[in-house]
Amino acid sequence: MPVNITGKLPAVKALQRENIFVMPKERAVSQDIRPLKVIILNLMPVKEVTENQLLRLISNSPLQVDVVLLRTESYNSKHTAMSHLKQFYKTFSQIKDEKFDGLVITGAPVENMDFSNVLYWDELTDIIKWADTNVFSTLYICWAAQAGLFYHYGIEKHQLAEKISGIFRHTLCSKTNPIVRGFDDSFLAPHSRNTEVKKEDILKHPSLEILAESDEAGVYLVASKNLRHIYVTGHSEYDADTLHNEYLRDIGKGLKIDKPKHYYINDEIGKLPLMTWRSHSMLLFNNWLNYAVYQETPFDLSKMPKHE
Repeated sequence: MPVNITGKLPAVKALQRENIFVMPKERAVSQDIRPLKVIILNLMPVKEVTENQLLRLISNSPLQVDVVLLRTESYNSKHTAMSHLKQFYKTFSQIKDEKFDGLVITGAPVENMDFSNVLYWDELTDIIKWADTNVFSTLYICWAAQAGLFYHYGIEKHQLAEKISGIFRHTLCSKTNPIVRGFDDSFLAPHSRNTEVKKEDILKHPSLEILAESDEAGVYLVASKNLRHIYVTGHSEYDADTLHNEYLRDIGKGLKIDKPKHYYINDEIGKLPLMTWRSHSMLLFNNWLNYAVYQETPFDLSKMPKHE
């Protein structure tokens, strides 16, 4: 939350130079308060696990957030009971006339496919297009980040020679963007993907800013200059055992795959790591909710501005 102090205090300029959010008292008293409306499009196979991961992060905020879970209509998950989906999820046709402060689109295990070959691609692009006029800020995770960058900017994804899986160190490329407020200069985050977007392709678009990257895992965090689109190529929401479970799944499929890097204790399979990315993950989601959504979204969602 912001520090509310008089704008004449000398500390104000110093704090602002350090990328600390300082709110003038005049703005603070004029703010209208209401719960945020956030919708989560869950494309992950085992939806209950992803629900727990994302809701844990979204709930770790002083902001009140009303969450709606969204599923695809054009494809039914094979790993989540339909009874669960019908009870707790809505479909796009049920919510398309509503407006939301924020949208989260998760990753999906379809990255080795061309976008056009994904069974729900048309439905996903309809949702992304709808979000331009009905959602203030969208957070794209992993494959969804690649899909969003392709849809909005034509940035292609590229197949990797080997899957990137593990816990990787990242450094900040920007220290002034509000999405990275409070970040350490160096931090850890999980990755799990077979494809990538290239830094040089992103830099061709002046409306995009790379906020963090890894020497090993590449570009990690990208934001549009107006914070209406946030792209995360990794999985900061993952639990300590998620990469282990994915590794066992891939081995069970007969895939020739290396074990996750910088992950297992003493590099021994099954010795799960300490959670070294939890604070970064919570800060990332808090910053998105506060600075890209709460501080910017209109009180009256019917006055939602279009994406530039």
